[in-house]
Amino acid sequence: MKNILIRAGMSPLDTFDAARMIVDNSIGGNVGNLVYAYSIFRTLMTEETTITPDYYNYDPKRADEINEKYDCYIIPLADAFREQFVPSLRKFTKLIKKLKIPVIVIGVGLRAPFEPKLNEGFPFDKDVKDFVSAVLEKSSMIGLRGEITSKYLSGLGFREGIDHTVIGCPSMYTFGRELHIRETNITKDSIVSVNSSLLSPKNVLDFITRGMEEYPNHYFIPQWMKEMKLVYAGTPSVAKSSDNYPVKMSDPTYMNDRVRFFLNVPTWLDFLRQADLSFGARLHGNITATIAGTPSILLPKDARMRELAEYHSLTHVMANEITDKTKLSDLIEKVDFQSPTKKQGENFDKYISFLNKNNVNHIYKDTMTPAIVPLEEKLSKIELQPPLTTISGCTLEEMVERWEKYFPFEEKKLADKDKIIKEQRKRITEQDKALKYYKGTLNRKSVRLALKTANMFASK
Repeated sequence: MKNILIRAGMSPLDTFDAARMIVDNSIGGNVGNLVYAYSIFRTLMTEETTITPDYYNYDPKRADEINEKYDCYIIPLADAFREQFVPSLRKFTKLIKKLKIPVIVIGVGLRAPFEPKLNEGFPFDKDVKDFVSAVLEKSSMIGLRGEITSKYLSGLGFREGIDHTVIGCPSMYTFGRELHIRETNITKDSIVSVNSSLLSPKNVLDFITRGMEEYPNHYFIPQWMKEMKLVYAGTPSVAKSSDNYPVKMSDPTYMNDRVRFFLNVPTWLDFLRQADLSFGARLHGNITATIAGTPSILLPKDARMRELAEYHSLTHVMANEITDKTKLSDLIEKVDFQSPTKKQGENFDKYISFLNKNNVNHIYKDTMTPAIVPLEEKLSKIELQPPLTTISGCTLEEMVERWEKYFPFEEKKLADKDKIIKEQRKRITEQDKALKYYKGTLNRKSVRLALKTANMFASK
């Protein structure tokens, strides 16, 4: 039996309720993280393999424990090459250097503006170089999300095709080499799944809002942790106000119970299989629709989304192509919903080749159509959590139950934080006292030394 440790906030086999997921941040800030973790679990979980999440605990102090318990450490990453992730990147580097087992990075990418100026470099270049170098000491090759990241690493001195290769997003390979997007007749009564991001430019947010008005039988599928709290507890608001994004419980989208927040991938896929269309500015909101076989339109807003949209030929429309007159119904008539199916086979083969080069076992070792998929067999015996509906659609009893579950967790979390802060303040005070003491001692010594030196010169 082979034991794999994987970077993930939870396993697809975990059935945490929403309150626990919020407090533990099991989604890593964005529920889209569950999708590519699910894909990797499904691909790598063989009958001879056990996969255990690290629950985002990658403290370098765990090195001995990891070396003893596990045969391999799989690290799926999204746009980890960014300034905000630098502390985590440094922490990973320290841990990896202490490990004696293979470390495989699957699908890492660069976060940058839509047109990145790679030749100008980034403040985190050294941290990326240190991290990549540490990983390459423990594996044959790193898998990247797209061509922009590949050019970035090549610019840092790493060799394309030797040190790194583009494999795209593992989410796209959830169900293997074949990708089937069904033909649907999209009408004004069609069920439409909508995803959006407050970080998108105004013209995109305005377009998404118009699309929701054009297709009233829509459901808004948020992904942020802040939005999970809003759906579950009704507070706090995501932002003060917005006329082109649902940010608070008083928004009609929430009040009319047109919001769903998914706590696992299978129920998300089931929901999307019932929809006729998915559109919006969320990468995994639309990738999940694509692998569910639902027509999808992605609106990329930065380099990380652009490189994946281009690599996988995801059906997409760039932000600069959208005007205040663009209608969703017009795009539906123009785009090619089958576009992702045309590159799926070639991309999947590259992904499998990457796994093979790193000696990672998987369910496609002998055939592209495995008869047994261990993850699905195990999931069939588990009752998964249903998607969250808005608290505005709950009964009074359900509301109280949510609050009684969630707020004690939050209070404990705040109490723990206060305790840590008090301990830190105590240590700082003790350090200040020690510094003052040593400063006084040094000053007294300096005075004595100065007087002694003066006396020596005076005697001469």
